[in-house]
Amino acid sequence: MSGILRLRLSALYALQFAVWGCYLSCFGQLLGASGLGASIQWFYAAVGIVSLFTPVLMGYVADRFIASVRLLGLCHLGASVVMTAAWVYAASRPTMDFGAFFPLYLGFLAFYMPTMALSNTTAFGILKANGLRPVDHFPSIRIWGTIGFVAAMWFVNSAYFYDGSFGFTLDDSVPAARFRFQYTSMQLLSAAVFGLLTAIYTLTLPRVEPTAPKRGPGLPILRSFALFRDPQVRNFLIFAVFAGVCLQISNGYAIPYINHFMADARYAGSFAAGNATMLFSLSNISEALCVLLVGVSLKRFGVKWVIALALLAWSLRFLLLGAGNPGDGLWLLVGSMLVYGIGFNFFNIAGNIYMDSVSDSTNRGFGQGLLMMMSNGIGASCGMIAAGAVVNHYCRWQPVSTPGGTVMPLFMGDWTAPWLIFAAYALAVTVLICLFLRNSKT
Repeated sequence: MSGILRLRLSALYALQFAVWGCYLSCFGQLLGASGLGASIQWFYAAVGIVSLFTPVLMGYVADRFIASVRLLGLCHLGASVVMTAAWVYAASRPTMDFGAFFPLYLGFLAFYMPTMALSNTTAFGILKANGLRPVDHFPSIRIWGTIGFVAAMWFVNSAYFYDGSFGFTLDDSVPAARFRFQYTSMQLLSAAVFGLLTAIYTLTLPRVEPTAPKRGPGLPILRSFALFRDPQVRNFLIFAVFAGVCLQISNGYAIPYINHFMADARYAGSFAAGNATMLFSLSNISEALCVLLVGVSLKRFGVKWVIALALLAWSLRFLLLGAGNPGDGLWLLVGSMLVYGIGFNFFNIAGNIYMDSVSDSTNRGFGQGLLMMMSNGIGASCGMIAAGAVVNHYCRWQPVSTPGGTVMPLFMGDWTAPWLIFAAYALAVTVLICLFLRNSKT
């Protein structure tokens, strides 16, 4: 029975993260090609802005009024509808207006971002209802989210719709290569389809009814004080803000950075420069390989040293990105992708497990939403706004001839300086965590 249950939850995470995998890493290239390249930071900061409110609100609702799995399905359905509208807008014009497209994207995020915490609440609730400990089983379930994310990235990297025909290619020199989904609005349609499939799939999962009383503190923000009264939890959430700064930077800028090598005669036509989304997927493969280490590391070393190692990995990731290239420096780019597994998992999954362990049965959904608010909300939004200012200071979008004989917008400039600045920041946060965060084993 437990094996079937884990398989069903694994399928949920594969679909859940496939939605994000369709567009998250290659969205910046689409924005640049559509005339919104100077605003990339605002679209990725929007993930954080929306995470300030909706995950906590939906977590509160899931704790009291609606079974989390049903609320999860409703959110995915709403996200799919809005993303379809965004695709229709993007596909109907060569350039997009920020004032029209950004609200559509905000609407998608308002529905989608709560699903990140709701899927955790759903999985933890179902596991506990069946006598299974999340710390033992969740990492092996969560790994399928990474697999779904990678599969979606490979799909949009190679799939194209060109001259009325659909196909796949990895050859950047053929005419159809410029119409692969990683460059076009079809990445948005792909995300909408996976969102609809996820919404339908949630109807097959068992319900875990809300355990908190429907009456109580009326405003979700009031619930935060119960958790913030614990100084250890409070310090952890504060550091989650500083760590969250790193979460979206490479998602927003790594693909445009790798693509910009297509303008360099030394690397034009190289597999890595023309298949940046597939190269970037090594990050998520690394995530899958490292995910099973989280539970063991938490038990052995405690949350302080697991989070510190995560920030050290982020620093190394940024440093290797700045030093690498698709030629003789390809191993540095690959190394940057590989350390991502430690940076992402040792912060996100360890944080999810830690917050579940310190929350009581009446506010577990709120606890997951609160972590999402602090890291992906305050931290990621502030981090992306600052990162955008840094990158735009050194780099500019401009039309460049590519190996296929076409001209496409690429993000050109001195990329080394921004990556070094980001690496120094992550290293500084690592030192602060080692000095001031108190350790706790879950």
